Amino acid sequence: MSNALIIVDVQKDFCEGGSLAVAGGAGVAAGISRLLAAEPDRWDHVVATKDYHIDPGTHFAESPDYVSTWPRHCVVGTPGSEFHPELATDRIEAIFHKGEYAAAYSGFEGNADDGEGLADWLRRRGVDRVDVVGIATDHCVRATALDAAREGFATTVLLDLTAAVAPDTTDVALRAFEGAGITTIGAPVIQAA
Repeated sequence: MSNALIIVDVQKDFCEGGSLAVAGGAGVAAGISRLLAAEPDRWDHVVATKDYHIDPGTHFAESPDYVSTWPRHCVVGTPGSEFHPELATDRIEAIFHKGEYAAAYSGFEGNADDGEGLADWLRRRGVDRVDVVGIATDHCVRATALDAAREGFATTVLLDLTAAVAPDTTDVALRAFEGAGITTIGAPVIQAA
């Protein structure tokens, strides 16, 4: 069996200067790159997810509530949908796009260019353990990690390499991780309320 790193949504729009920026996002991108360089043999496989919106319906709103509606972000074909330049992408074997026509938070809702889903991709390579990093701790990282555990992967969230939107929703995410038997290491980057 083998292990994989899942890099969640480390895209320009979710980092400082983006349309839905999370404080610390650029630092998370750089931190993931440093870890990949420092420990090149730590993971057998490295994959990434991207928010990849075409027309996600009510996921976008002119007056977003930042709970279930959001400003426009990660629209296909825009610079904001691209990976942050601080993220080293040379180890990424597959990218799973999610949310083209509906809200999608979990990387397990996405598909690679050939249509294969993340769970099937990992299983075909004998992966049984995953580490999850990226943006945002309390939204897409949370959903991806919970789905990884539901799919039967031993799941760890490397919180030092995640950036969170808000303290309250991060507390909910951390409790959800604990309840799902997900291991957490470190603490997320989070802006004080």
